[in-house]
Amino acid sequence: MDALLIGLNHRTAAVELRERIAFTAAESREAAGQLRARGILKEALVLSTCNRSEVYGVATHPGGDTLGAVEQFMGSYHSLQPEKLNEACYRLRGRDTVQHLFRVTSGLDSMLLGEAEILGQVRESYRIALEAGTTGSVLNRLFQSALEVGKRVRAETGISTRPVSVAFAGVKLAEQIFGNLDQHCALILGAGATSERVVRHLCDRGIRHLRVMNRTLEKAKNLAARFGGAAEPWENLAASLNWPDLIVTSVSTRNVVLTRGALEQAMLARGNRPFLVIDLGVPRNVEADAASLYNLYLYDIDGLSKIVEQNKIARKDEIPKAEAIVDAQILKFMHWHAGAAAYSVYAELAARPPAERSVFVREHLASMSHLSEKDRNRITGLVDTFFESVPHDSQEFQQGLPELLLNIHES
Repeated sequence: MDALLIGLNHRTAAVELRERIAFTAAESREAAGQLRARGILKEALVLSTCNRSEVYGVATHPGGDTLGAVEQFMGSYHSLQPEKLNEACYRLRGRDTVQHLFRVTSGLDSMLLGEAEILGQVRESYRIALEAGTTGSVLNRLFQSALEVGKRVRAETGISTRPVSVAFAGVKLAEQIFGNLDQHCALILGAGATSERVVRHLCDRGIRHLRVMNRTLEKAKNLAARFGGAAEPWENLAASLNWPDLIVTSVSTRNVVLTRGALEQAMLARGNRPFLVIDLGVPRNVEADAASLYNLYLYDIDGLSKIVEQNKIARKDEIPKAEAIVDAQILKFMHWHAGAAAYSVYAELAARPPAERSVFVREHLASMSHLSEKDRNRITGLVDTFFESVPHDSQEFQQGLPELLLNIHES
């Protein structure tokens, strides 16, 4: 009944290999189904993101080389030679599998500490497997617990609350100045990758109105259209400065895009309402002395980078709190797992005649590699003594045997 895992991630594999071993949603469903159909796993779930591809499962035949069979399947499914995967894969069982998944959903195992997206990705992978019917009691409990851990870590620690990208840091500054953004307007100057990241964050935070300007109008239209904004010709820049509450500029140019004088005129037209200008250009797009204007907040990329570095340190300070939550939830899951395993053995034992009982107990104990031969003999004797001394139809038997087996399982 132990959960097992084989996978690779950003720590063990270069992006070229991660790309080749990635699963789409449809492939995740298909692969899990094939692993069950071939008798390799009786429960299966595939988790695949840009930074990891992992197969979680419960072995159909616990005594075999299930992890080796899953690894061979992964290579075959993606037409990769076994040696390509071998060194990049990690292989985990039991408690180690639980700890790994709980750290994943908590953002402790992410390339970006505290990453928020991974929790939704795990939730979606679990939904796909659940709907496909490839999970069972163990993986259902495991992934439900993992999602609970992820939510607790984000609710009870600050590991995900502080922005660690320049684009998001700028948007969080806007929220600090204006509060909710659903009543405010933003003007984006530039339509490159940096501008797109800012636009995405602004839309995620509910910005009310969005306009994009770029020297190439077509690029501005493409970016605005993807996020429900509007594009403006570059020639309208001077006339448009009194409209937004927030300007983000990321334009590749050696010339100043926004002068102090132009922003001062905009402030007068706005009645000196708060105005946030975020300059992500290198060289800078905004005259530095514009920062002296009353109620105008000007941040350049160096200022935002300092905020990001401070936030990274603050996130790291939250690691012990997050790990304490993970450890507590691991104990909770392992106690459930031990109890489930004990009751499974109890049902088998109760149904077997005395002559077969010792053989069955020894077969079950064989999977517990940490036990010595002396320990196995002692446990077999305890079970035999219990069956001989306690009536099978008594309440003491019904309660005592599972408790005995649970203590054995946890020993």
